[in-house]
Amino acid sequence: MEQRADWLPPTSPTPASTPAPPATPAVWETPPPHDPQPQQEPPRGRSRLRRLFGPLIVGGALVLRLLGPLKGLLLALPKLKLLSTSGSMLVSVAAYSLIWGWQFALGFVLLLLVHEMGHVIQLRREGIPASAPMFIPFLGAVVAAKSLGDNAAAEARVGLAGPILGSLGAALLVPVWLATGNEFWQALAFTGFFLNLFNLLPVVPLDGGRAMAAMSPWMWFVGLFAIVGVAFAFPNPIIILIALLAAYETWRRWKALREGGERAAAYYRVTRGQRIAVVVVYIGLIVALAVGMDLTHLERALSDA
Repeated sequence: MEQRADWLPPTSPTPASTPAPPATPAVWETPPPHDPQPQQEPPRGRSRLRRLFGPLIVGGALVLRLLGPLKGLLLALPKLKLLSTSGSMLVSVAAYSLIWGWQFALGFVLLLLVHEMGHVIQLRREGIPASAPMFIPFLGAVVAAKSLGDNAAAEARVGLAGPILGSLGAALLVPVWLATGNEFWQALAFTGFFLNLFNLLPVVPLDGGRAMAAMSPWMWFVGLFAIVGVAFAFPNPIIILIALLAAYETWRRWKALREGGERAAAYYRVTRGQRIAVVVVYIGLIVALAVGMDLTHLERALSDA
């Protein structure tokens, strides 16, 4: 999952708003002794709706306000020397070691590195400077870039490059497992396949959402519904945070597409050949990763713990 400073397509300039006239000073008046028309109480149905949805609206507004500083923090991380790529990798390995042990944690972080390097390589092929991956424990890694390309086709290529290289990295572990018979490599390969398959969910900011920019942007809402379903089925802070980010990014992207005018429409205009190529790669990756997960699935029982 990559990060960039300006992922929105260009939007049409909006005319400057007319300055509001100066406010007139308020004049205080003595109220009459009796109000001739007593105030009417609001309908009960409306008050109930306010009680039910008021906290949700306020909570959503707070989330949107907090995501702005969070995004700025993520973009500032690559500029901090203490949090270099190697340093953030070591921090991530240490964090994952608390769950899986250092050997599996190291293998998992290396699989993340291979995945992110796919994004970096494709970004530079598109002529876009990209930073080295920055790792964030329990959230994966990000790559900082000013854009994802000149149009949705380039964005799709950048998005799919991560799962392509990441899937190849996980597949290379299968011969090692077959040659050694060590279940460690089997489990690590399965995790790599699952990691790349999860990133193909058709919702931004995941890689599948980048592919949908060239295929069918309305699929963002299908992916958002799926990630919210996952958050309800398997509630944990990481999935919930991804769901919130997905909702925020989907709303911004769709708003920019609807209100951006001809320039935004041109960003999402791709040729038929480009769309077919994205569809073939996207579906091919899903099938290959599903087969890989089935082949490397390791049956475990509670007694094995």
